[in-house]
Amino acid sequence: MFLSTNKCEGSGECIKECPTEAIRLIDGKAFSCITCGACADACPNRAIFKNKYGGYVVDRARCNACGVCEFTCPVNSIKIENGVTKGICARCGICVDACPHDARVDAFDIIEDRQLQFLESLNLAIQAPKRVSAEHDGMERVNVVTELDKCTLCRRCEYYCPTEAIIVDVDQSGVCTECRVCEDLCPADAIKDTTIDNEKCTLCLKCVKECPNSAIYIKDFQVSIKKPEDINGENIENIESPGTSKITGSIISCLNCGLCADVCENNALRMIDGKLRFDPSICSECESMDCMSVCPVGTLRPSEISGMGLKGYCVSCGRCVKVCDINEVRSFKKVNWDGSISDDCISCGICAEICPKEAITLKRGTIDVDKAKCILCEKCGIHCPVDAIPKTTMRKKSIKDGFTLINDKLCMQCHLCEKICPEEAISETEDGRLVVDEDKCIYCGACFNACPARAVMFEREFEESV
Repeated sequence: MFLSTNKCEGSGECIKECPTEAIRLIDGKAFSCITCGACADACPNRAIFKNKYGGYVVDRARCNACGVCEFTCPVNSIKIENGVTKGICARCGICVDACPHDARVDAFDIIEDRQLQFLESLNLAIQAPKRVSAEHDGMERVNVVTELDKCTLCRRCEYYCPTEAIIVDVDQSGVCTECRVCEDLCPADAIKDTTIDNEKCTLCLKCVKECPNSAIYIKDFQVSIKKPEDINGENIENIESPGTSKITGSIISCLNCGLCADVCENNALRMIDGKLRFDPSICSECESMDCMSVCPVGTLRPSEISGMGLKGYCVSCGRCVKVCDINEVRSFKKVNWDGSISDDCISCGICAEICPKEAITLKRGTIDVDKAKCILCEKCGIHCPVDAIPKTTMRKKSIKDGFTLINDKLCMQCHLCEKICPEEAISETEDGRLVVDEDKCIYCGACFNACPARAVMFEREFEESV
């Protein structure tokens, strides 16, 4: 809930701005709904729900204004006027911004700090819900990380990964990426520095067959390698800039987050000592394949080899680290996050919506992360439309399409959707209706999550954008 401190002078600015009329003056101090949830528990029509902010909203399509919530409220905050239920805090946070004396605070932060202090005083800090390590205030996992600014996308790591847990996608097909796989495989030692010595070459064609980027070809009984500087734009697929030596694209690998193991109903995937392990003999009994659908980066997929079940899971063998021997781009690292995000957050709520562990609670302009629940799967960062959440993977999901519609019959004219919309896509018409400008709307969902009356009808569709 939100509280008023001793700074409160009873000016009433928070009361004026509260979209659900959940704040009132008592003895000259602002007092509001305590978001205890008693109304939701008591509602016979299941018309009151907890939203992404941790507050409560009323589904007016279900509410019949019976008054049970009003009689149940322990602080007499709820009132019903003209069939509309008011006085329930949606935890939008507008009151904090509206107070000219900085007297409104989020009690969650205060309670959390005091709880931690109390537990630490009892030497029980390890039980604190927001602390998982004595070394840092944040979450942590260990996996193989790619230094993206150094990676040349040569595909060497992808080729040697035994479980195909690395996916490299380059824009220039048929061009040498200098992965040196051909040098490793040539039985006649005929390849050196991406140059073929045709006097040594035996035309076994192993290099042609195994080249990760299909850059080696044979013509007139001679093997050649197509290099970026030799491209003239002819007979080469997907070449947008002939003559360039820059290989562009993306590299994505398993994050070792363990989501797949969490949902594996037959326990064929397991996290053992922080490392993924897989038993295909157990996997063959499963039909749901939920593990693939939850994989945040999409590396987990069916194996083409009969009886193997899956591929694309990192077993932390370190093979990719060993073969990346030029720039040392791949390495085992501890990845951590303290839950902080950038100021670009637009309160869209997508992160809270897609978090598989329900570890994120939306706050106005930011988020709160339950570090005891977070497993650093990075789904929140992958889906964040403004890149406000940090991530280590190049995997990205962007909003492709959707629709947003405000139901006039349910709208309670609080204008919270209009205030929170990052694109100013919601406005009031001359007849007092709130409408959405589809040309401006980016289908982020901020209005949907903030609406205290569930009057916003909303859908969205994501697409890969790496």
